[in-house]
Amino acid sequence: MDVRILLFFLFFMLSCNYYSDRSQKVYSSPAGYDLGSPVRYRVRESMQEISGIALYPDERRILAINDEEGKIFEIDVKATKAYPTWKFGKNDDYEDLCETDSGFFVLKSNGSLFRIFNLFTDSVYSVHYKFGKKGKKEFETAYFDKNKNRIITICKNCEDDKKLGVTSAYSFRLDNMAFESDPVYRLDDQEITRLAGNEMRFFKPSAAAIHPIEKRLYIVASVNQLLVIADLEGHVQEAYNLRHRLFLQPEGLAFAPNGDMYISNEGGYDGVANILKFTYKKK
Repeated sequence: MDVRILLFFLFFMLSCNYYSDRSQKVYSSPAGYDLGSPVRYRVRESMQEISGIALYPDERRILAINDEEGKIFEIDVKATKAYPTWKFGKNDDYEDLCETDSGFFVLKSNGSLFRIFNLFTDSVYSVHYKFGKKGKKEFETAYFDKNKNRIITICKNCEDDKKLGVTSAYSFRLDNMAFESDPVYRLDDQEITRLAGNEMRFFKPSAAAIHPIEKRLYIVASVNQLLVIADLEGHVQEAYNLRHRLFLQPEGLAFAPNGDMYISNEGGYDGVANILKFTYKKK
């Protein structure tokens, strides 16, 4: 074989191995959890587009929404019959659900919130609070910050963020039922990329909740296949890659009081929707 051809072949093979090693994701778990060993609960056909969850009154029964129907579902993880539902609004694009001291709220993809009244009755209804910020925007994440009596919504796709390399979070105050116009904090996309150890163009959160024991914010991002942990002021501390075979499309996140973590996955094209339970072992 010609020496030049041999050298080219060796260089090509070394280059392939180099880039393969660089793109190899590292999978690990935050202290207290094993992200590779969940308890898996499958959900019924009606919840294949499960997009937000809240444990109520405990982890056996889980309140959830799907993307389209304007209904709240009560999922009994051991039930064999249809889930009870309550219709709170017209069919639309709903993305998350959270419980507060002022009741339940549902997040719409444009950033608006719906406060739910008379849930679990035949006279359920909602009041709409419009997110007033102009420009292109998309939200999938809302969580309750009890200490400050507010709901925090986190952008998935907001045009202002792309220029700055950040992911903005906005506050809805429950004392006056109003949004604050400026971001309450901004997550640093570059820091998330550094901690995760792989390239990421934009961070796109799909669910979040405050850990009841650690008092830190856990965020899942379906598009990025990441679990990110930050303090309550938005300073990113940890990032973990999620295996697609377990996390098909993580869209919901909730905690039990003892720290057990529940993540819901939409079914999509890859399989059946489910809820994964990760037992917490206190550090």
